[in-house]
Amino acid sequence: MTRSVYRHAALARLLHPASIAIIGASPTPGSFGARTLGNLARFQGRIYPVNAKYRNVGELTCYPSIDALPEAPDAVVITTPRESVEPLVQACIAKNAGGIVLYASGYAETAKPERIAAQLRLAALARESGVPLIGPNCIGVVNYLNDAAMTFSGLPRSAQPHAATVGIISQSGALGFAMAQAVERGMAISHVLTAGNSADVDVADQVAYLADDPGCKVIACIFEGMAQPLRFIEAAAIAWRVNKPLVVYKVATSEQGATAAMSHTGSLAGSQMAYRSAFERAGVIIVDHCEALMETAAFFAKAPAPTARGVAVVATSGGAAIMAADQAERHGVPLPQPSAAVRAVLEAHIPEFGSARNPCDVTAQVLANPQSIGVCGDALMSDAAYGAIVIPQVYSYDPAIPRIKTFSDLAEQHGKMTCNVWVTEWLEGPGVREAERAPRMALFRSMDRCFAALAAWHRREEHRRRPPRVLRRASDANAKDTAAALISAAKHTTLVERQAKQVLAAYGIPVVAERIVHSPDAALRAAHEIGLPVALKIESPDLPHKTEADVVRLNLRTDAAVRAAYDEILSNAQRNAPRAKVDGVLVQPMIGAGVEVIIGARVDPLFGPLIVVGLGGILVEVMQDSALALAPVTHDEAHGLLASLKGAALLQGFRGRPAVDQDRLADLVQRASELVADLADAIVELDVNPLICSTDRMVAVDALIVRRSPND
Repeated sequence: MTRSVYRHAALARLLHPASIAIIGASPTPGSFGARTLGNLARFQGRIYPVNAKYRNVGELTCYPSIDALPEAPDAVVITTPRESVEPLVQACIAKNAGGIVLYASGYAETAKPERIAAQLRLAALARESGVPLIGPNCIGVVNYLNDAAMTFSGLPRSAQPHAATVGIISQSGALGFAMAQAVERGMAISHVLTAGNSADVDVADQVAYLADDPGCKVIACIFEGMAQPLRFIEAAAIAWRVNKPLVVYKVATSEQGATAAMSHTGSLAGSQMAYRSAFERAGVIIVDHCEALMETAAFFAKAPAPTARGVAVVATSGGAAIMAADQAERHGVPLPQPSAAVRAVLEAHIPEFGSARNPCDVTAQVLANPQSIGVCGDALMSDAAYGAIVIPQVYSYDPAIPRIKTFSDLAEQHGKMTCNVWVTEWLEGPGVREAERAPRMALFRSMDRCFAALAAWHRREEHRRRPPRVLRRASDANAKDTAAALISAAKHTTLVERQAKQVLAAYGIPVVAERIVHSPDAALRAAHEIGLPVALKIESPDLPHKTEADVVRLNLRTDAAVRAAYDEILSNAQRNAPRAKVDGVLVQPMIGAGVEVIIGARVDPLFGPLIVVGLGGILVEVMQDSALALAPVTHDEAHGLLASLKGAALLQGFRGRPAVDQDRLADLVQRASELVADLADAIVELDVNPLICSTDRMVAVDALIVRRSPND
């Protein structure tokens, strides 16, 4: 990272100003200066229009220049075209402004060298002066807490935010302000922060600012990507330390532009997997759909820590109750049955054609007996098995509105949470604003998103209860020096299999024994010394994918088979790569059957060393069953990677097959992660494929290491 994130104090004058200057202020309707002044109509501080053309703009005195102002403004909004910007930024710095918001476009986003250079100059001015700059190419920022709306965008008008405020941060300005329109239905928004081209202040700085801002309860972020994503992780760590939930929707998740890598690992360890892994380790709440961002953030703004994993469902529709059960199962949210005492209460208030179970269907009879649903809700809230109640709202009408207050009050009384799932298609019908503003009720327009949020709520609490992360090294302290010497001594960028396995062995990863031979007779002698059956493989730095090149022969049980395999391997090597350098043929013992595991690693240009585990040997890319983490990992984290695989049952003993020693396997994953972390300056990628695992033995039968070239 080139710098640490700006903390709250560094951005406080800019983002919570008492005074704002608008350079380029104008009475011309539709101009950026006029639109900005209009948006500041409710601002609680001092406003200074700056434009040499006017003495007044509306009822405000207009100043000819920034240095003519009676005070150093906390924030300056520059609304003028690009050509005038740089000297104006210098003037703001000279005036000791608290910070700058810069609208002008036509900088690095054009990809023109001279425009990139101009943006870099602005960044240098901001960094050297300590006057933070948001932009260029920025739509602006809004602080609803004091109505500092420094933007030319159309602005959703908010009533005074209530306690459950969500701060919005978006690398897309338009999407950020689109999310802010949630205020129109009653959601509480504290800030809308965008960053444009992020010449200086970026999304990571804004996350760190809101993490320490008492007016923001939860941060909702639309995130595209960063050249230095570890700065975002630094900001996320600040939010985690103060227990402020950070909800992120990551856009630009396609891997279409990824560079093909030498190993299987390269195709498995995409940058989006790295982002997700880094986010999860930092405690970020990830949503996979934009539609889930504000709903999930509002839920976390209102929800206390869960008191239990169980969730109760109270519906007036049997169909809605079934929908809830389906999504609960999908997201792993338990719906335990109520205690006998609670069930007795339910049975006393629910007709026999309803359901006094969980999910609970009170039926449409609630219209005749409106108090019954509250009585049932109170009984369920009192049950220690439940931390939250879901109430599907299947119809938007006035009789349902009192239930919103009833369930919110009950949740507050019992220290729990209520989720109102808006099943009806009247999206803004009666009850929406009441549900948004209810202190202990979250509104969802999707049963799926509701249970996804509940599952994330439980995961976050489990994460917070874990002991602090402590790295205890599994591999030998001298492993790095030994491995670095082996890599340095290699003649080629791609280490041959024997060399790669020597590096693995230095880290305590067991590897198959072998002999290198240069004739059919030598191959036969080696086979008898090792003991039939054997495997034969080419050794060539130019043929890293041996199976694809058809230069591997397995389970050779006779002399004739060994001789024939030797000749076939050399012939296929010549046919596939006529100019390939061939060092010889490897003779190895056959390893007994077991589960084939891949352990891979690569050094990502954004995140640094990554570790990947997967199942399937050569089929791993087809199966797409892999898990990734930033390296190094702890033993427990290695266990977690293995448990997250879709085929994890294979490791546990599937259909009578013996189970794999997962403690030992996790140990080897940890060792490989230490290898790539130690040697991140020396290697690009690593493949251990396959590692054959059984109950009492684990052994790497093939390996690939790509060394970093001097130009990398």
